[in-house]
Amino acid sequence: MIVRWGLDALPEVLRGRSAFLLATERWGAPVEVVGRWSELPTERDVDVGDAEVVLALGGGSTIDTAKRVSATAGLPLVSVPTTYSGAEWTDYFGVRDAERRMHGGGAGAHNEAIVYDVDLTVDLPREVSGGTALNALAHCCEALYVKGRDPSADALALEGADMISSALPRVLDEPSDRGPREDLLRGAAQAGEALARSGLALGHAMAQAIGGRYGLPHGVLNALCLPAALRFDAEFVPVELLGGRAADRAEELARLAGFTNLRALGVPHEELPELAEAIVQRRGAQLNPRPASTAEVLELLRSIY
Repeated sequence: MIVRWGLDALPEVLRGRSAFLLATERWGAPVEVVGRWSELPTERDVDVGDAEVVLALGGGSTIDTAKRVSATAGLPLVSVPTTYSGAEWTDYFGVRDAERRMHGGGAGAHNEAIVYDVDLTVDLPREVSGGTALNALAHCCEALYVKGRDPSADALALEGADMISSALPRVLDEPSDRGPREDLLRGAAQAGEALARSGLALGHAMAQAIGGRYGLPHGVLNALCLPAALRFDAEFVPVELLGGRAADRAEELARLAGFTNLRALGVPHEELPELAEAIVQRRGAQLNPRPASTAEVLELLRSIY
């Protein structure tokens, strides 16, 4: 993967190839493009015409849509993330409708390059900053104990977790301060690479199932689910992670960002058993180092309700 910092590196990354842009109306085109799609997320097929590169500018939903377009069109993908989601590092994607409810997914994106620019993140709303940063923290944590992980990525995950833990409170306190924003973005970039090299476990399976069913933000769900999953997997969590108090620190950061429980998000209590059944079927749950039964997952859901 080619990784560059600063939007001025984008022309070099594109190498004169014609680009089709996926970005919401909020964002202007950072380079000259031959086409654009702004209705994001979308289940619809996107015709890129004779473009040679797919260019994604946005958060996780935009980049996931662009990954689907890349996979379908067989074109290389260049991602310019505007949040801390980490979607730019993986070749798999979810498909969400306009209400952000999940309708399947796939894999096979042709990821070629990532261009990070901290200036694209300084205006992020508090909820998006906190949610996507805690999603990145979950990438770091789960990369350290998921089955089949790449041990050589452990250093990335540990350092990324420390960077996120340190930077996020400062970002929430001074959202327009470029220094903490850059620290947080660099930590999220390390988290994304650790994710790509190792994978996801139970916390993400919980967040994906709940968020996809009710159209809730993926980051917010990770913020709530990560502490519970870390406590469930305590025997597998490295003592080096977040000073040996990973679950407590993750919970502190979630509260600091304003995330409290599933009830506050409108998740129906009577549907928790159905959610638990769906969660245990997800790949992340099956790759968790400690097997989780439906009954155990239901108790985890109740603990964060």
